[in-house]
Amino acid sequence: MAYVVTEPCIQCKYTNCAAVCPVDAFREGPNFLTIDPMECIDCDACVSECPVEAIYPDDEVPEEWEDYIDLNERLADMWADHIINETKEALPDADEWATKDDKRDQLKEDW
Repeated sequence: MAYVVTEPCIQCKYTNCAAVCPVDAFREGPNFLTIDPMECIDCDACVSECPVEAIYPDDEVPEEWEDYIDLNERLADMWADHIINETKEALPDADEWATKDDKRDQLKEDW
C-alpha cells in the first residue's frame, strides 16, 4: 500500500507533507504534488500535515478520485527528477483554490 495525493492538492501545492516524508517519496509538479508508490513506506506522516486533506492510503481513496492512484504513479515517473523534501511557499492563490472542487482540469503535468 502507498499513499496517494488527490484533487484537493491541485493549484495549492502546500509542501508540509513533503517536508516530513522520511524517504523522499514526494515529487513536485507545476501545481500538484505526487507520491512515488515505489518509495512510499506507508508511514502516515504526511497525512496529518496536509492542510487540504488531499492524501489517502491507496485503499481508502474516495471513489470519485480513484483515478488518482494511477495518476500518482504516472506523474511520479514523469517528475522523477523533481524530488521535494522541504517546505516551500504554496502557490500564490493556494488559500483561494483550497476551497474549490472539481479542479482536475487545472492540473498541469508539464513543467
